[in-house]
Amino acid sequence: MFMNMHIFFAIALSYLLGSVPVGYIICRVTKSIDIRTGGSGNVGATNVTRLAGKIPGITTLILDILKGLAAVTLIPMLLGPATDTLRVSCAIGVVAGHNWTIFLRFKGGKGVATSAGVFLGLMPLVFLSCLCVWATAFITWRYVSLASVLTAISLPVFTTLYQKSLLYILLGCIIALLGLMRHKDNIKRLFKGKEGKIRI
Repeated sequence: MFMNMHIFFAIALSYLLGSVPVGYIICRVTKSIDIRTGGSGNVGATNVTRLAGKIPGITTLILDILKGLAAVTLIPMLLGPATDTLRVSCAIGVVAGHNWTIFLRFKGGKGVATSAGVFLGLMPLVFLSCLCVWATAFITWRYVSLASVLTAISLPVFTTLYQKSLLYILLGCIIALLGLMRHKDNIKRLFKGKEGKIRI
């Protein structure tokens, strides 16, 4: 019973951390705009860059990554013992919070940056491998969404390749599935040739 409450509290705390709508706050502070009403309507770094500029976008990206990193490192340390089950629970909680934030009526981001922070904290080699996939895809085609989709697909492959535990492989599959679900509209636009590119 204690362990069940322990895990529940970890998930709840991670969810609240993930729910902090960084992109929304930054756009409100820097441009006095509601990010949900412009661009793609998404609260992630790509749309922040589109509406508020590169510096706010980069700031959003870094802080969203730190949310994921803190959830799987600091929260397990605070609650302890930092078992794999506890870390994975925190990982799912923080990504769910980012994707469906309680502070914006459960409409959040797509979880890419927060998921990156999760894997940076749990499996650095998986993080670096996925980063290479994302960067290669983005540099080649200039579609953030396509890079993110390909990275999501590669995630279970890398978690398996590096021979992580079944629990971590399952986490990779769950995060990948969530990422693909959140990008379903982007995938449709990619097939129709209507997805917007990012120019650097």
